[in-house]
Amino acid sequence: MSSNSNASDNRACWFVGATYGKSDDQTSRFLSEGTWQNGYQDKYLEVVRSIQVGERIAIKAAYTRKRGLPFDNLGHTVSVMAIKAIGRVSENLGDGRTLKVEWTFCEPQREWYFYTNRSAVWKVMPGTWMTDALINFAFESKPQEIERFRNAPYWRERFADRTPDKRRFSWTRFYEAVADKLLGFRDRRAELVAAIHAIAARVNGLANLQEQYTDGTFGPLRDICPFTVMGIFNRGITDANRRIIATELAKLVGVTDPVPQSFEGIPVLNNQKSWFFGPESERQQDDIDALWDMFAQALKYADSEDANAESAFVEAYDRVSNRYGVGWNLTMGLYWIRPWTYLTLDSQSRKYITKKLNMPIAFNGPKGRCNAKDYLTVLDGLESLFQEDAYPVHSFPEFSLAAWLFRDSGVQSTGKSVDQEPGDVSSDEAESGGVSTRASFEPYTVDNILADGCFLERAKLETALERLRTKRNLILQGAPGTGKTWLAKRLAFALMGQRNDGNVRGVQFHPNLSYEDFVRGWRPTSEGKLALTDGPFLQMVIAATREPLSKHVIVIEEINRGNPAQIFGEMLTLLEADKRTPSEALELGYRRSEDERVFIPANLYVIGTMNIADRSLALVDLALRRRFAFIDLEPILGKPWKDWVHGQCGIDYDLLSIIEERMRSLNEDISSDASLGPKFRVGHSFVTPPFGNPMKDPKEWFRQVVETEIGPLLDEYWFDAPERSQKARVQLLEGL
Repeated sequence: MSSNSNASDNRACWFVGATYGKSDDQTSRFLSEGTWQNGYQDKYLEVVRSIQVGERIAIKAAYTRKRGLPFDNLGHTVSVMAIKAIGRVSENLGDGRTLKVEWTFCEPQREWYFYTNRSAVWKVMPGTWMTDALINFAFESKPQEIERFRNAPYWRERFADRTPDKRRFSWTRFYEAVADKLLGFRDRRAELVAAIHAIAARVNGLANLQEQYTDGTFGPLRDICPFTVMGIFNRGITDANRRIIATELAKLVGVTDPVPQSFEGIPVLNNQKSWFFGPESERQQDDIDALWDMFAQALKYADSEDANAESAFVEAYDRVSNRYGVGWNLTMGLYWIRPWTYLTLDSQSRKYITKKLNMPIAFNGPKGRCNAKDYLTVLDGLESLFQEDAYPVHSFPEFSLAAWLFRDSGVQSTGKSVDQEPGDVSSDEAESGGVSTRASFEPYTVDNILADGCFLERAKLETALERLRTKRNLILQGAPGTGKTWLAKRLAFALMGQRNDGNVRGVQFHPNLSYEDFVRGWRPTSEGKLALTDGPFLQMVIAATREPLSKHVIVIEEINRGNPAQIFGEMLTLLEADKRTPSEALELGYRRSEDERVFIPANLYVIGTMNIADRSLALVDLALRRRFAFIDLEPILGKPWKDWVHGQCGIDYDLLSIIEERMRSLNEDISSDASLGPKFRVGHSFVTPPFGNPMKDPKEWFRQVVETEIGPLLDEYWFDAPERSQKARVQLLEGL
């Protein structure tokens, strides 16, 4: 069942669905026809077009399960993905719909747990322990290390084996159970309202269940939504009253899970606005119906791996978010009903996201709030970051607790997160929205680097890429002409898995470059004033923070031509891989506010190049060396070089062999010179023509290279012995 897999295959792998909307499972048809088809007319088209011939593909079936699992799930819902067939793409028709695939049916189907994706087309790039484990499971039939996943930061609070006193967020089971049972009252609302009024007559803390009717009179609430029901024990009342009300509600709906003894970190409603709808005199006829639909769609989306559930969730969210009384409370209600799936955006949580985690929130919804897409963007971004060991929090309950404890600008929190009244929104929130679009980019892997004209062995390229992934900072060092800058950008593309120039930025270090130029400093404006301006490095930090699901790379050419320690400033400390977290944030030399702290996000990578033959450069600071991995590049000539130059430029093999031999001889002379040495050898880039540039007169081209490029370099090397430089030129061109 290996589908001709290669353990060193670093190309993308694809996990695709075979059921779309209400259609039947198409797996049998796909296998018999040797195809796979995108069942959507308007979704995933660009993604499917990007799939390359030779890439591995698997048909998946994604779902959730609570029972019948091969491990103790401690009562929590588990994401499951069955692998039904595997294969390799043999042809992409380019229509965004159809692939030709050489399939192998998987019998029996094998189930993969935890790390899944509900998307109908899921691109998985190798390079992390989770993606590598999934790829090996699907295509190499290797078993899943379930214990490693159970104990990974993102899943351990739910699934790791712990004694009861060590388990946090045990309250989540009760909240989820109440939500499940409440759904059964969707068509029994009169019964539900009557029972809640009966509870209010017995216990304190429910005086808020009175409303004004359309005729102007007042009386008991006549209808109710499920979020408001949850809210009757999630208001600004004592914990003792919360437990009493929660106990009564549990009896009413039939929940047997124990009532929480602690409500630590659970956001609560403002007592003045603790309904999710307006009084009868203010609300639209379908307001409460829409909230019940939102509730049902949210539960379905949380408990299903069905890709279609998202669109129904988005539609329901946007339909209710502009209703009277909903506001930010909606996200709080979503968090209550499925705390491991949904994010609360109460005021304290929004503050924590923007000021502590440095993550932007878009506000494209009504009254300057989030619409559904804004909400899911933040949710997905955080969920991705939760899986990083060094991130401050690893789940939405942990996030909510951290937000509750967060202190901003010395202002003491009152305890729980009490939200603003619906409709209230600060001016900075109202103006900070923006629409983000994603472009379609060409996939890029190590294979592409080799095809572009890299003559390094694949193993060394993969080592360089792996060191970049893990260390996050890499320096390519070598003699002139060894392709450092050329390779740096292509390693960046391979790291990202796509050729995306927008996420790569180049910077040239030089002796006059300063911290103010590179990070932040005061700069003159066109009006003759000074403005605090972010330099290229801080701009990349901000860009990476705003797109936590995308990798960003800054390429620093000639990193040792400046003074790196001075140019980076406090950022030098933050470059370390284990400090790429908001918990390590530091003050900048120039701050925009007293409480501003900055950290380098884990998805920003730094690649530097260093010319080791430049005698005018100082040694690299040891502090900088400790934060970077170093890859040595050497002149590479031989069969790969000759094959590529011949194929791309049409230069005859005989001439290429002559050039190769003479360059080797020159580099041997340089290496044996006591005043120079191996680091001064001349690189292969000098004798590698531009990509796809056929030569009309290859000998004349080589002659020009020697006279205008290699010769002046040799004059510099042997500045005190010009006869040696001249002799070397003659030897390079002799007989040509």
